[in-house]
Amino acid sequence: MSKSSARERILVVDDDADIRLAMEMSLTYHGYEVLVAKDGEEALARLAKERDAGASPALVITDLKMPRLDGMGLLERLQGSGLPVVVVSGHGDVATAVEAVKKGASNFLEKPLDEQRVMVTVRAALRERRLAEENTRLRAKLAGAVELGGSSPLMKRLAAQVSQAARSDSSVLITGENGAGKEVVARALHAASPRADGPFVVVNCAAIPEDLVESELYGHEKGAYTGAHERRMGHFEAADEGTLFLDEIGDMPLAAQAKLLRSLERREIVRVGGVQPISVDIRVLAATNADLEAAVQSGAFRMDLYYRLAVVPLRVPPLRERPEDVPQLAQRFLAQVAARDGRRPQALDESALAFLAEQTWPGNVRQLKNLLEAATVLCDAPVLSRSDLEDITATQATRKHTGQHASTPGAEAAYAATTFEEFKDLSEKEYLRRKLAENEGNVKRTAERLAMQRSHLYKKIERHGLR
Repeated sequence: MSKSSARERILVVDDDADIRLAMEMSLTYHGYEVLVAKDGEEALARLAKERDAGASPALVITDLKMPRLDGMGLLERLQGSGLPVVVVSGHGDVATAVEAVKKGASNFLEKPLDEQRVMVTVRAALRERRLAEENTRLRAKLAGAVELGGSSPLMKRLAAQVSQAARSDSSVLITGENGAGKEVVARALHAASPRADGPFVVVNCAAIPEDLVESELYGHEKGAYTGAHERRMGHFEAADEGTLFLDEIGDMPLAAQAKLLRSLERREIVRVGGVQPISVDIRVLAATNADLEAAVQSGAFRMDLYYRLAVVPLRVPPLRERPEDVPQLAQRFLAQVAARDGRRPQALDESALAFLAEQTWPGNVRQLKNLLEAATVLCDAPVLSRSDLEDITATQATRKHTGQHASTPGAEAAYAATTFEEFKDLSEKEYLRRKLAENEGNVKRTAERLAMQRSHLYKKIERHGLR
């Protein structure tokens, strides 16, 4: 059996328990993982649960006549989901089955079911799905190649290094300050690699609570621990045949580092609560803003893991080391914001460009992007001037050093809340936004100063859309 078929999951929907069992046994024998449901309503609930667990089936096979929600109703509910559906009909329902195909079903099977015919139909439907997904990925790749941003000598050198490293399957350790563009480099490596058609899975190691690291990375079996109600696929399996990007790798707990090293060396994982090793074919990219060599010396990071990850080291230079890239990046960010908001991009006059050239950019590319986005929101003029940018940075400086926040838009929005819960939510968002700004976007430093677990802060940042 092929590797892909062994991993593909099929949901069988039929109100006849004998047919469900026969289909499950046959499909399992041919290497597929099978889920079952007795009608359309149960099928939708099962699909929602699997989707939340990150393990959606690749195909649905459904009977037409069922209580509650029948096969035609299920097909209509699944239209636009990208999930192929094969309908099963009795002899008198062939016309209905043909109508279902016209409405989007991949094919139909007529009862009594013939195993060979079932397998031919299943393989064809799954092959069509894989081709459609590949076509979508290729269109996305052609529509927007990843750009590192900047044409300075430093960035040209980095681009050349990325081009060379992309051809290899070796691990890459990407270092650089917060906001410098480490994830952009990782995405560029993936997009230019032979794995570009595979998944690119991002794992923020700092955002995972220590007791959930193994479950997030490797998945878990049903009943592995309290709350593990269903089997769940981890990030390693999700990245199979693609790239796994371990961001903020320096924040991974020591205990998890040992198991990560074993998984990388053996190219296999074991789900939490499981015993069967699962082979994974992935390329690992890691990134950090920390000095991992110093962390190795202090015992905070494993030396063997460091050398396993840093086969190819890449450094993303901070923006202050390449000031000649600032105008180009600024124009690109202005164009991106304009495209997002459906209007013509603004320009920068000479005084604005001179102002940008004077900055040291402690927040790097992210700081520049945020400044330009704020300018486009607050300034309607077609050409931005020095005074426009100075007003924004002066307001930010006032907030940082004086704590005078009462008249800011976030504060006003909080006081305009209609319920106490809404007020608490808006106040928390504004408070965290300011604290992050005070610490120049450094999540680790912000969490320490707030006496908050970093994983907890990351969750709040994601919930409030502050990244």
